[in-house]
Amino acid sequence: MLKAKVLLVGPRESGKSVLANFVSESIEGIGSYSPTQGVRILEYEKPNLNGNSKGAGCRFELWDCSGDQKFETCWPALMKDSHGVIIIFNPELPSHLKEIEMWYSCFVQQQPLLDSQCLLVAHHKPGSAGDTENLSLAYPLNKLKLIHSNLEDDPEDVRMEFMKYFKSIITFINESREREEMSIIS
Repeated sequence: MLKAKVLLVGPRESGKSVLANFVSESIEGIGSYSPTQGVRILEYEKPNLNGNSKGAGCRFELWDCSGDQKFETCWPALMKDSHGVIIIFNPELPSHLKEIEMWYSCFVQQQPLLDSQCLLVAHHKPGSAGDTENLSLAYPLNKLKLIHSNLEDDPEDVRMEFMKYFKSIITFINESREREEMSIIS
């Protein structure tokens, strides 16, 4: 079975744990807010995500990383061997819009990750105004795939977008493996 490691990063209180629980179908910690200390790893299996029934499926490790910068010394260890990064932020907080540039720089640019391995999620909390669809992001964030998540209004759309992203990660891993195998052969 293919194994993929995906980091969920972003500012404090942006909804990383909520989305990690939702995507992995975990009920752990639902309810009141409790800041993640360091990292929380959720395992999530998807039998035939690549669309072909012969596929062995994939086990995703969702690394729900604390948004507290006091854990910055741990970041290199968290990043090791990751296949993708999901940057989650609250679009209604101007401080988050500034902070996500730092998260992108640390977790995507300083690793050998491509922009296609990154997903930007504007997470709308329950009861929020929600009029941030026309979000204008500065370069290089404006090159990234951006989705809006609202678990109250359209949970299935959110799930579908995450599945598309996970499929792209699987494709990337498979293509990398094939390239590696071809380089050994030739």
